[in-house]
This record gives sequence, structure tokens and C-alpha cells, in this order.
Amino acid sequence: MRIALASDHAGYAEKERLKALLADLGVEFEDLGTGSEESVDYPDYARKVAEQVAHGRVEQGLLVCGSGTGMAITANKVHGVRAAVAWSEETARLARQHNDANVLAIGARTTPPADIPKIVRAWFATDFEGGRHAVRVNKISEVERS
Repeated sequence: MRIALASDHAGYAEKERLKALLADLGVEFEDLGTGSEESVDYPDYARKVAEQVAHGRVEQGLLVCGSGTGMAITANKVHGVRAAVAWSEETARLARQHNDANVLAIGARTTPPADIPKIVRAWFATDFEGGRHAVRVNKISEVERS
């Protein structure tokens, strides 16, 4: 699997720590920034990742900012992206299983550091269940078109 990875300044240190875990999981990644803890605008980085996912250049995206919320909101503005903020293993699994989420957003300031690797592992270990959930996910596309 190949993903796009990005953070803002608040998520930079955690993004850098996650690279070793991604390598251990066999997940190839393209780091789209930021490159330091110097203040940046999170929408710029969320959009870069979302566009990579939407255009099929990568299979999924991983975003890290202070709360995860701003990045998820921004990413969800890009057609075809289903970004979810996960703060636990369960929310990560459910976002994949039930919502076919293709971008994971994590809050570096709001999630205990020891939980973040568990969340990422749960995300990449979980597949979309399809079935009744596929009908619901398809309705998201209908809303996007209206």
C-alpha cells in the first residue's frame, strides 16, 4: 500500500515518529510536509494529501495536526475523500469498516502519544466491510453531487 502523509507544525514531531511504524507495517509513503515545527496553515497540507487520494495517486492518506479536525474538514472538501478523525483504535476500525474512510486524521495534541501507533495499526489492519455499509457510502457520493 502507498499513502500520502502530511502534518502541520503541531503534528510534525508525531508525523516523523510515525514513519518508522509505517515502514514496519510495509506501508510506503510520500511525505508532503511540513518539514519543521515552524507555523504553517494546515489546510495547505490537508489539501495536498486529499488531492493525491482523490486522483488515485495513492490509496490512502494520513494527516496529523493539533486536533485532527481541521485537517479532516479540509480533506473532506475534496471530492472522493472520506476523512475521519480517529482518537482510539475502535474509531479507526469503524471508520474503515463502516465508512470506507480513505484518509486518517489524528490529533497530536488531543491523543495520548502511546495511543497513536495503536490507532495507525488498527487503521491499516482493517478493511471496508461493504454490504449494507456500501449502500450508505454510496449515498455520500450522491450528496457530493447535489
